Amino acid sequence: MVTERTRWWRAAGAVAAGALPCLAFPAPALWWFAYVALVPWMLLLRSAPTGRRAALEGWLGGAGFIVAVHHWLLPSLHVFLLPVALLLGVLWIPWALLVRELLGGTPHGWRAAAALVLVPAGWLLSELARSWQGLGGPWGLLGASQWQVPPALRLASVGGVWLVSLLVVAVNCALVLLVAVPRARVPAVAAVAGCAVLTGVVWLWLPRPEASGGVLRVAVVQPGLMADGPDGASGPTTAGTTGTTGTTATAAAAAADAAQRRFDAQERLTGTLVGRRVDLVVWGESSVGADLAARPDLSRRLAALSARVGAPLLVNVDARRSDRPGIYKSSVLVGPQGPTGERYDKMRLVPFGEYVPARAVLGWATSVGKAAGEDRMRGAAPVVMGLPDGTRIGPLVCFESAFPDMSRELTRMGAAVLVAQSSTSTFQHSWAPAQHASLGALRAAENGRPFVHATLTGVSAVYGPSGGRIGPALSTSATTAAVYELPLARGTTLFVRFGNWPGGAAVLALAAYCALRGARAVRPGRPAPEPSAPPARTVRGSAARPGR
Repeated sequence: MVTERTRWWRAAGAVAAGALPCLAFPAPALWWFAYVALVPWMLLLRSAPTGRRAALEGWLGGAGFIVAVHHWLLPSLHVFLLPVALLLGVLWIPWALLVRELLGGTPHGWRAAAALVLVPAGWLLSELARSWQGLGGPWGLLGASQWQVPPALRLASVGGVWLVSLLVVAVNCALVLLVAVPRARVPAVAAVAGCAVLTGVVWLWLPRPEASGGVLRVAVVQPGLMADGPDGASGPTTAGTTGTTGTTATAAAAAADAAQRRFDAQERLTGTLVGRRVDLVVWGESSVGADLAARPDLSRRLAALSARVGAPLLVNVDARRSDRPGIYKSSVLVGPQGPTGERYDKMRLVPFGEYVPARAVLGWATSVGKAAGEDRMRGAAPVVMGLPDGTRIGPLVCFESAFPDMSRELTRMGAAVLVAQSSTSTFQHSWAPAQHASLGALRAAENGRPFVHATLTGVSAVYGPSGGRIGPALSTSATTAAVYELPLARGTTLFVRFGNWPGGAAVLALAAYCALRGARAVRPGRPAPEPSAPPARTVRGSAARPGR
């Protein structure tokens, strides 16, 4: 009999086990740990006495994973992070039921083989569901922990980060069989060997991005923190202000002052690039705090700066537009004659940071943390911009770099370079800057295109077409303008051609399994299946058997 104390210990263990994979992501960046991180959680789930208990422990473990991977959001969301984690934790319940059904008891033969396919597919289903922007987006996908492993990046060029996630979960599943089910060691060893062979085949024989012979010299301008402003730890912010009019006015004035000082700092740093022969200068997210049409003085300064450096500037305007209502975050290309007219408005906004979902119901979050006091407006479509030398760039803003489909669409539109403008200054001393910068490696490898991740306060990083880092990253303590030489590539990766086919294959495999189970359940005269979990223990220690 499972006692009440045991239930509580199992619940606590589920939360802790679900949180373990966070160590594979930056900043710890123990990438190898991802291949064993799920084993404790899966061992717990396979021993669940009932399906209801497995569902509970899957839910709690999923919530623990969300809190651990997103713990740096606590300064912004405060206690609101817990209900968000509990909501998203529900997405792991189907996976937990699969683990108990396929790995519980003594699986061998077809059930062990099915587990090695369906358990990874079930995990991927949870990742696909929470990757919807309405649920927060694809931050913390398990495959993203492998951003610095070249063979994993090669797999990403075949099936995106999704294929890497499948492989990582498959290895964890095989280890569970090796540890807990001696009779299933043959299929477990075969699965590990198969993953290794697949990775080796892709590494050795899949064509690498074909160099076009061109090189683009890109400068990344990182001004660093602006003290006593929205970037500073002690500065006021207008994001969630609900106080008096005087307080709001003071916060707005401080924000405007910080934005102006940031602009001046970026202007000075960009001036150091004169004579260094660059093709493009990239500023970070919210690098310009006023609409350029409403501030012709800023537009003239940027145009003069472009003329001096001899290259266009890609800036990011975070302001209320003068030609339409609302606040937009926009990538704007500025040349020696001023804005070129090529502009991209951010399409996917950060929940709570840039808009509050169902504000009529959840608007109270602005009084608890740093949720957006006013919703930003969304752009309508992706944009590819042309540079004077004919190179085409695809801009992304902030956490849009986490969405594989967005960079893929820009590549299909002809972008030769992907550029993400970001700012994680609110989370400066957390794991967030390193986690965000690491995503550029996956997007570069998936698309076979160089990727520039430019931030206001670090970490800024640049990656080549295969996902390998180019030059040193700019840390959160750096204030500089750094120049990188990006080798351009041509050709198309399998991921760009076929998209998220691993997700489709996972859904089909799970649908086939559900159909098979349904057909067997309604087949007349068939006895009920034996429980897959170990038999429950009675108070006297004897095993409770079916029918006794």
